[in-house]
Amino acid sequence: MPRPRTDHAPTPATGSRPRLRTVAVAAGVVAVAAGGLYATGLATTGDDISAGTHVGGVDIGGLSTAAAAERLRAQAPAAWTAPISVTVGGKTERVDPADAGLTVDAEATAERAADPSRDPVTVIGRLFSSGDRAIEPVLAHDPAKTDAAVAALAKRSDRAVTEGAVAFRDGKAVETRPVAGQKLDTGKAAEALRAAYPSAPGASAVSLPVAVTQPKLPAAEVTRFLDAYAKPAVSGPVTLAVGDQKLRISAATLSDHLTVKNDNGTLRGSLDPAALLRDPDVSRPLAAMTGAPVEGALGLRDGKVVVVREGKAGREVTAKALGEAVDPLLTRTGEAARTATVATKVTQPRVSKVNLPTLGVTERMSSFTVNFPKAPYRTVNIGRAAELINGSVVQPGQIWSFNRTVGERTPENGFVDGTMILDGRYQEAPGGGVSAVATTVFNAVFFAGLEPVEYGAHSFYIERYPAGREATVAWGSLDQRFRNNTDKPVYIAASATDTSITITFYGTKKYDSVEAVAGPRTHLTQPRKIKGSGEQCVAQAPLQGFDISVDRVFKNAGQEVKRETFKTHYTPRDEVVCN
Repeated sequence: MPRPRTDHAPTPATGSRPRLRTVAVAAGVVAVAAGGLYATGLATTGDDISAGTHVGGVDIGGLSTAAAAERLRAQAPAAWTAPISVTVGGKTERVDPADAGLTVDAEATAERAADPSRDPVTVIGRLFSSGDRAIEPVLAHDPAKTDAAVAALAKRSDRAVTEGAVAFRDGKAVETRPVAGQKLDTGKAAEALRAAYPSAPGASAVSLPVAVTQPKLPAAEVTRFLDAYAKPAVSGPVTLAVGDQKLRISAATLSDHLTVKNDNGTLRGSLDPAALLRDPDVSRPLAAMTGAPVEGALGLRDGKVVVVREGKAGREVTAKALGEAVDPLLTRTGEAARTATVATKVTQPRVSKVNLPTLGVTERMSSFTVNFPKAPYRTVNIGRAAELINGSVVQPGQIWSFNRTVGERTPENGFVDGTMILDGRYQEAPGGGVSAVATTVFNAVFFAGLEPVEYGAHSFYIERYPAGREATVAWGSLDQRFRNNTDKPVYIAASATDTSITITFYGTKKYDSVEAVAGPRTHLTQPRKIKGSGEQCVAQAPLQGFDISVDRVFKNAGQEVKRETFKTHYTPRDEVVCN
């Protein structure tokens, strides 16, 4: 029978215990060590943020989130507040990030930097890390402020396109250089500002997007026109030979009548010869060099209309001739090259012994005279109006106009200030006194049997005029017009003295006679008393207001054939006492 074994080799069951005990001992040692490391890690990392953590170079390791946020605010890197350089259409601007609503949220950044886990593995692992932990800042954005900052940029940089142009002013050619228009794309600009923040020191400027509108007329065309036409046109005066006399037209006068037109991308200059001819700097010397025709004067002899003073031919420079003379000189420079001869034409008077038979004027139709107190302004104004009216020829069916014939009563037209009725009172105004001429014309029309088209009486009655048969005029608001309703032309003769104005109509009568029958004055109204002051005050005597009707009676062979009634309302003439 075999003997039992006596060696000390352990059985598997008994041999396992020593190994488990060893592992347990080792694990305990590790646990103790890990616990120490964990405690050390917790002590090292501090309350919230691990040691070695920094944001933009600011060390916030070992701080609580509140303390870290405070440090970030106090020691903020320059990049967080540095202005952002931008370019808008080639111009550099600097945008304050805070004004644009671009900032770093210190609290949110500190929260981001806080340790994300406090478990032993993470904490102990950090003990063996490099200790350098960089955190990106949390950026804050206020859209309203960004939009406002971009709008301010747009206000400074946006511009409408400027088209190139050339104009003439005060004897000079004035150019406007073309400039492209630009408009900031505010939406994309706001995005670009956000993307550029924070801006590192020395960073390149951010180009903000703009929409560019190019001018239609290139700068080269402006330069070409200036050199080819505009500058030569006003380089000096032009000299015109008028017969054996010389007329110099200054560059300043020329420039007043030169215009520039953009003709599909090409600038073209042009002269208005008619306006140049009307310019006093041209018309006055031309009148002295040429002279209008002198109208013959009509009168009665042995019951027939005859020329009692012969007319005289004149010479005239037309707008067409003036333009043809001046236009070629505008592209030249130098006194000799800017000299030309202007053509003149002979102008015949409308009334002369030669053309009287063809004029169709056979008899005196009417004549009327108004007397007035002598005054220097009346002598000038009434005499000037008579001069302008004298010699008028009104063809059959044509309408004659006082304002068109006499023109505006200005110093340039030969009139001076005088007394006239304005707003119901006598006042000083240009052309005072011409109502005497208007009244005389009205009565000549009345008794010639012609057709009144437009007329108006004075607001209150003036004693030297026939009641209900008088008229006044006002430039721009009241004219005196009549129609020649006969089959022959009507010739108007006008003459004035220091105390009277006479208007005579020559033509062919439609009626043997025309009479005036005045009715009574009705609806009498009383004037007021008004106190005035100042240099413009004119004393005024009171007079009742009234209504009156005047019949115009047409007769042939002594029998009435037609009757017309003219009704006039006069307001009271208030008494004005000047202090």
